[in-house]
Amino acid sequence: MHTNPAASPAKFSPWMPVAALLLSGAPADAQQGYQKPPKEVLDILQAPPTPQALASPSRDRLLLLHSERNPAIAELAAPMLRLAGLRINPANNGPHRPPRLVALTLMTVADGKPLKVALPAAPHVGSVTWRPDGKKFVFTHTTPTRVELWGGDSTTGQAAPAHGVTLNAALGAALSWMPDGHTLLCHVIPPHRGKSPEAPRVPRGPTVQESSGKASPVRTFQDLLQNAHDEDLFDYYAAAQLLLYDTDTGRTRTVGAPAVFASAAPSPDGHYLLVSRIHRPYSYLLPVFAFPREVEVWDLQGKLIHKVASLPLADQVPIEGVRTGPRQTHWRPTDPATLVWAEALDGGDPKKKAEHRDHLLTLKAPFDAAPAELFRTKERFTEVTWGEKDGLAVVREYDRKRRWERTWFLNANRPGEPVRLVWDRSVQDRYRDPGTPALRTLPNGQRVLRQHEGRIFLAGAGASPEGDRPFLDALDLKTLETRRLFHCPEKAYESVVAVLAEDGSRLLTRHESPADPPNYCVRTAAGEKKALTDFPDPAPQLRGITGKLVTYKRADGVPLSCTLYLPANYKQGERLPAVLWAYPREYLDAKTAGQVSGSPYRFTTPLGASHLFFLTQGYAILDGATMPVVGDPETANDTFIEQIVSSAKAAIDKADELGAIDRNRVGVGGHSYGAFMTANLLAHSDLFRAGIARSGAYNRTLTPFGFQNERRTFWEAPEVYFKVSPFMHADKIKRPLLLIHGEADNNPGTFPLQSERLYHAVKGNGGTARYVTLPHESHGYVARESIEHTLYEMLAWFDKWVKNANPG
Repeated sequence: MHTNPAASPAKFSPWMPVAALLLSGAPADAQQGYQKPPKEVLDILQAPPTPQALASPSRDRLLLLHSERNPAIAELAAPMLRLAGLRINPANNGPHRPPRLVALTLMTVADGKPLKVALPAAPHVGSVTWRPDGKKFVFTHTTPTRVELWGGDSTTGQAAPAHGVTLNAALGAALSWMPDGHTLLCHVIPPHRGKSPEAPRVPRGPTVQESSGKASPVRTFQDLLQNAHDEDLFDYYAAAQLLLYDTDTGRTRTVGAPAVFASAAPSPDGHYLLVSRIHRPYSYLLPVFAFPREVEVWDLQGKLIHKVASLPLADQVPIEGVRTGPRQTHWRPTDPATLVWAEALDGGDPKKKAEHRDHLLTLKAPFDAAPAELFRTKERFTEVTWGEKDGLAVVREYDRKRRWERTWFLNANRPGEPVRLVWDRSVQDRYRDPGTPALRTLPNGQRVLRQHEGRIFLAGAGASPEGDRPFLDALDLKTLETRRLFHCPEKAYESVVAVLAEDGSRLLTRHESPADPPNYCVRTAAGEKKALTDFPDPAPQLRGITGKLVTYKRADGVPLSCTLYLPANYKQGERLPAVLWAYPREYLDAKTAGQVSGSPYRFTTPLGASHLFFLTQGYAILDGATMPVVGDPETANDTFIEQIVSSAKAAIDKADELGAIDRNRVGVGGHSYGAFMTANLLAHSDLFRAGIARSGAYNRTLTPFGFQNERRTFWEAPEVYFKVSPFMHADKIKRPLLLIHGEADNNPGTFPLQSERLYHAVKGNGGTARYVTLPHESHGYVARESIEHTLYEMLAWFDKWVKNANPG
């Protein structure tokens, strides 16, 4: 079942350098090479992931997107500029770590016949988009020196680059379809822009920041601008030229002057562009999304037609508030040229009393009239989704105090017609989640709600006390009654990927079970099921693993759950060393806190640095053990420690009662907020033999304007910040703690200093700890060498301190 790497070094020679070090207790403060976990773990890591399926707008073809599981560390070591919350590769003017697809396969839905798309050598495909008619598709291709635009034919599978088009992908999406269905609006490198600004050898002067006397609470952001040279670099790499590219003829035409565009979107009639231009003065405390911007309507020559808004730097937005002025400005998809946006009626302050917090406004071309109010929301407006006909608009609002959402149906063609409240529910109530509306692409490229004969379609996770069973419902827009078109079969997990028939009678689904790897199939209303793909089991050595949904209660009566995984060769009655892996979440009440999440009928294949790899080494796993923090959102963290300790004890008690674990050999682990939980559990309980905390934050005074769902600042609740900070209780962490952190972590609040200082605190107080930093890695680890080394560290740590722990 398991071979101890220390006992059999010849079998797992990659373990030797650090495993021997761990077991000897010698100090490990020096640079070490990347290590590898056991062969059975490596074999699973190297298995290809299941491709994603992207259905064409015409619903007759699929694109299967084959991703790379873990790139080499050399890819992460590429040049990187950290500017305004962005990470830019200056060599190709794209994101530093873009998504990578290594292959594309076309497939016809009728017969499942695959056709490999011809790609360049060593492909690095990014975003893939179908043309609205489904006859062609386009994608980005990243090279060491540029981000290219490529186009492919859905019939032949041939693909070719768009000559003369070099994309500027520094700010993300760089492509959108024009309503004619064959022209692309692209963000490209401005011609003749010259060389990148060089850092001055002699400083221009001091860097100065000044407060105006007005409150400016900000989260602890990273990768911010630091000085005037950073501002110049940001302007250079973020500025783009808008370009119209005809995918049929290859003709190009520039639009307006280069600028730093946050977005640019064509009107449904193709006569205008809605652009959002970012400009100075910039901030050294906030990322790019908060920078000043001009929201404007241009014609296709780049001439200003209408000024929507001039938005200042968003440095005085209250915590959990919104900026004043128009926000979420967009085109109504089914009107020729009608602008829609939301605007705060309460100054954007959630603590201010107001009868209505927001209203939704519209303005039709030629934009010379006063905006018309479409709807007022009592709570904060979150989004509007447009139907394809009959003026349907689905508007959502959110009450932060209750964590409550209300959804309204209204007819935008008849503003005086009464609106209807359709759903009124807690956002945490998974059992009553009605699902997400299915969308379709119109010929003009706009995405809208799919409507058919007075119905829309809702796809949901289907959460229930027995686990998730995904579904597709048809909702009658008049009666608001639903009819179930598809429900995941029992003892399997099958979800809807796309609606293939107008009436929902044919669906593309993804099916899996504990014994069957994920594959795509076509489902019909008559119950027929036709397989389209036949991907093999990537890790057959895992098939004996069993997963069981376990429910239990903690001492205060709050219902809890976890999935108990047991290794492939588990013998009934055997008590195993165990790993509890969790992530705390906040809830208003015990009822929603106790709802079951996930499914025991998923196909188990660990990805990345997953804790599920412990199953290959003879451990039981208490996976996703619920750690609810129940209470008023304003004060729930007052009892954070007591609640997570009680939840952890209840999980261990239940697994012990089932006879599956040795309760004296349990380790705890988590990532990010789960790492924060882990350190706290070691400091405030004696339930665990050791812990693994990855990329966490441990000193909450370093995140003084709130963290996770904590709404109070440090100065409003200093005793809470102190109580929940493991750093403040490092003298109580007596069980061995493994700290792992990416050296380039850019997640707000979890900068590497958090782990470094906790390690120093534990070490200084005589505790046992190990601190591992991963070069070039961010909040989540992606490089092959980093993943392998992380798993090596995790397995070795728990083998020493949990599995082979001395009694007592």
